[in-house]
Amino acid sequence: MDFLESIAIGFRASFQPINLLYCFVGVLIGTLVGVLPGLGPGGGMAILLPVTFYVPPLSTIIMLAGVYYGAQYGGSTTSILLNIPGEPASIVTCLDGYQMARQGRAGPALGISAFGSFIAGTLGTLGIMVLAGPLVRFALRFGPPEYFSLMILGLIILSFLSSKSLMKSIAMSALGLILSYVGMDSIAGEPRFTFDIDELFTGLPIIPMVMGLFGIAEVMENLEHSVKGSIFKTHLKGLLPTMRDWADSIGAILRGSAIGFFLGILPGGGAMLASFVSYATEKRLSRHPERFGKGAIEGVAGPESANNSGSSGALIPLLTLGIPSNIATGVLFAGFLIHNITPGPLLLKEHPDMFWGIITSMYTGNVILLILNLPLIGFWVRMLQIPFNKLFPMIILFCLIGVFSLNYAVFDILLMILFGVVGYIMRKCKYESPPLVLAFILGPRLEQSLRQSLLLSRGDPAIFFSRPISAACLIIAVVLLITSCTKYLGKKRVEMLKG
Repeated sequence: MDFLESIAIGFRASFQPINLLYCFVGVLIGTLVGVLPGLGPGGGMAILLPVTFYVPPLSTIIMLAGVYYGAQYGGSTTSILLNIPGEPASIVTCLDGYQMARQGRAGPALGISAFGSFIAGTLGTLGIMVLAGPLVRFALRFGPPEYFSLMILGLIILSFLSSKSLMKSIAMSALGLILSYVGMDSIAGEPRFTFDIDELFTGLPIIPMVMGLFGIAEVMENLEHSVKGSIFKTHLKGLLPTMRDWADSIGAILRGSAIGFFLGILPGGGAMLASFVSYATEKRLSRHPERFGKGAIEGVAGPESANNSGSSGALIPLLTLGIPSNIATGVLFAGFLIHNITPGPLLLKEHPDMFWGIITSMYTGNVILLILNLPLIGFWVRMLQIPFNKLFPMIILFCLIGVFSLNYAVFDILLMILFGVVGYIMRKCKYESPPLVLAFILGPRLEQSLRQSLLLSRGDPAIFFSRPISAACLIIAVVLLITSCTKYLGKKRVEMLKG
């Protein structure tokens, strides 16, 4: 099957009326999730997961993916108009976007954000199309040792990038692995960590966990404080950037697209890291770095392009290797599993229409987002005026109904509430949820790969170092750990000398 034929298959699948509908629904909800401060794409996707039980598989992933990259669009609105990031990847946009609004240039800031996001999203989708085939062919060479080592490396990189405290992230990853082993041992057939609770014999369900950690915990945290800010009003006629704005921004958009795409591929990288790196790059390359933080349009165009391209790049390891790189792709992974489909190298061979349909749907989604975002700025501004204490009862009600509708079991509701409380405590103690959830998702496959490898080598762990790809992954993981521990010990030594 050649490249053009694959693209044709994808467009035929994604242009089905039902898939177009779910693409529209996904990007619309994603934009709303991005606009409303607090919830974030991972939480929004988690809340929608129960709905996908009754939706065709391709439509499910198209909708969830639409929420993911749609949230990157919406996050810029609150950053520019309220100086409050709608989601974490838009934090950098506050620096110059809000200053542009204060100078009466909110329209060009919102406009360049929308156009830059569209260009970056389109380029990111093109990057997936070009790289997906070669990466799948490369991934087919992977055996159990390679998968085990790659997942270990992914968890280490995620811990290395996602938190100020490496030890806290590793602790969360370890807890996620332990929780993933609750239930029946797939090889020995013995129950593990079930405490004679019948509902746990099949393992902990992923949906109550993510809805508790990201939905309920987010609500509990946001109830502690109210979000207030003065909104800068703008009109559609002021949203189109001038030729000077385009001249200043086009380089930042292209560089941000490239930075975001390649950083998005890294576990734990994604949109947030990409936006920070893009902003730092533009400030370093600028002839007038003193303008940054005072309303430089490049400071909006670069990060907004990077976070949208980063969301595209993050789909590559999920679709080609079956390994989620952040919490949003982890929820996407759960969406695949709900329909008994395993993402990875065999996805292209067994479900080519789904593989290419997901990718081509992103073209459609980016066009819809561009059309939606510019005319609906006024609507999103009015949505921002709804107090959070009016929104949170609806969020909790949707979570309760969604979780109960899965198995009609009160136990699932109790689990969601439990993980909600645990997630809230973790946030107060500065522990992050993404390492826990991703380790929970990867845990069964990690264990399976480890045990298969040891069976192949008759118990000899040297198999992980005798194969080049596996050895390279483990060496990189060890180097990252040693580097981080060295920095930590050096910092502690400096503190002791000062004390």
